[in-house]
Amino acid sequence: MPTYDRSLCWFRRDLRSHDHAALSHALRSSGRVWCVFVFDTEILDALPDPADRRVEFIWRSLRELEEALRRKGGGLWVLHGRAREVIPALASRLDVQAVFANHDYEPRAVDRDDAVGRALAAQGVNFRTFKDQVLFEKDEVLTRDGRPFSVFTPYRNAWLDRLHAGAVAEHPVESHCGALADPGQPPFPSLESIGFRKTNLVELGVPTGMSGAQALFRDFKERVDSYRDRRDYPALRGPSYLSVHLRFGTVSVRELARFALSRGGDGAQTWLSELIWREFYAQVLWHHPRVVNHAFRPELDTLPFPSNPEKFSAWCEARTGYPLVDAAMRQINLSGYMHNRLRMVAASFLVKDLHVDWRLGERYFADKLIDYDLASNNGGWQWAASTGCDAQPYFRIFNPVSQSRKFDAEGKFIRGYLPELAAVPAAAIHEPWKMDAEAQRASGVVIGRDYPAPVVDHGAARRFALELYGKAGKAR
Repeated sequence: MPTYDRSLCWFRRDLRSHDHAALSHALRSSGRVWCVFVFDTEILDALPDPADRRVEFIWRSLRELEEALRRKGGGLWVLHGRAREVIPALASRLDVQAVFANHDYEPRAVDRDDAVGRALAAQGVNFRTFKDQVLFEKDEVLTRDGRPFSVFTPYRNAWLDRLHAGAVAEHPVESHCGALADPGQPPFPSLESIGFRKTNLVELGVPTGMSGAQALFRDFKERVDSYRDRRDYPALRGPSYLSVHLRFGTVSVRELARFALSRGGDGAQTWLSELIWREFYAQVLWHHPRVVNHAFRPELDTLPFPSNPEKFSAWCEARTGYPLVDAAMRQINLSGYMHNRLRMVAASFLVKDLHVDWRLGERYFADKLIDYDLASNNGGWQWAASTGCDAQPYFRIFNPVSQSRKFDAEGKFIRGYLPELAAVPAAAIHEPWKMDAEAQRASGVVIGRDYPAPVVDHGAARRFALELYGKAGKAR
């Protein structure tokens, strides 16, 4: 006999109908299970632009999820409002005995879930949550003295030592679909009805939903052996491009890890390490929620960044005069995506060349990135700014020119996003301001007119950053 006669499964960062922990548990322990997703106005109302690619990605993925659940005999309520109010109200309306969901680890999500749990308990409804977003969570991977890790390499080693078959085992759904309840034909909201509009997502060719995730995954399986060697070159098809699908759960992290472990080889192992980085930053956020607004290293929380607004605007608008940095910023502004190597280059340049507080850059990425994940974004920015755990030493400052020469030697990526530099020869494209007047005319780009001169001198900016950080270190 099932534990519950009627239950509700609440989808959040897990927009798929397979290998889904909460849905699997709900179906196996309930007579009937309704499914729901809430466009949470507490999140949506804070977004600055009604043309938000993330909202459209979710919306399109939900359409596919609703169809998939309907083929299995169920369906999906897609509602709009404050989730902390909508979920208890729907639970009462459907007269369920339990609500199932997967864990979320961000501070605001934890607060929301605590509020939902209290409201449901007042109605006599159980709120059951499960691990699904990561393989290991919270206190599952700790140091030998029971503390959270603050350095990646020992965390990765402990993570791998802790790994077992159960951690990557599938949570079956298909064999229990008979418990899915048909909600009838609940209306599916338009983007406009929730205050948003379509973006260039389709034009960009971004695959959405479970089918989009699987198409990208199939493609990556054919390329994974070269991942280690190609991943740092933005003009090459090196990454998996699955980050947005991991972010919204249109693919299961267990499925990805199972593949990496079974495949073996340097490419797959390097990619597995990237999945472990994701979990490392998730546990940092869980144990240290203050990092959302503060440096992990308290002594660096009040670094006196000048944060010149004109320099910040030049970075945001791809007007720094450093081609690789500007091409990276064009990429994020036009597509909502930025290659991972370029995220590090752009972040280092903002903080250590332009001397702008890392929090401003972190928030800009938060507004723009389609794959924005609070834990990973915050962790990456604090790494680049040398304020976080496992921080790069403050004296390691990326040289935007040498990074450009190393990772985009022929300037293919640069030309793709900076067409004004299309005719600049490869030898000059990394430092076009060094071309003489005749070479500039021959290339059709006059520095200061067709493309900006460098907003700072890297050598002088580097010396200032070293002094800034050096003083902070001595003040400890």
